[in-house]
Amino acid sequence: MHRALRFAALLLLCSGLFAGPAFALSLSEAKAQGLVGEKIDGFVGIVVASPPAEVRQLVEQVNSQRRQKYDEVAKQRGVPLDAVAKITGEKQLERTPAGQYFAGADGQWRRK
Repeated sequence: MHRALRFAALLLLCSGLFAGPAFALSLSEAKAQGLVGEKIDGFVGIVVASPPAEVRQLVEQVNSQRRQKYDEVAKQRGVPLDAVAKITGEKQLERTPAGQYFAGADGQWRRK
């Protein structure tokens, strides 16, 4: 029995080591902190000049997931990926809460 408990404890320890940071920054937190904002092209961008690595990784991950989803929708509807992304970007800008950042067609960051 002790052997099974040690094995279970070892599994829990190892799963914690490979699970990634427990306090990873979420997209909503990054937006609320003014680090990340929505862009008219349907993707997120980095607002600050020198972002932490965690913010760069978050933006890359979110944009990769969005690109995959846009590609799926574009293929289903027989339209270009850019069209799907642009429509989604416009909707995201409309939903952006006051105080958060967005970049319009000119690419300039503005606080809503």
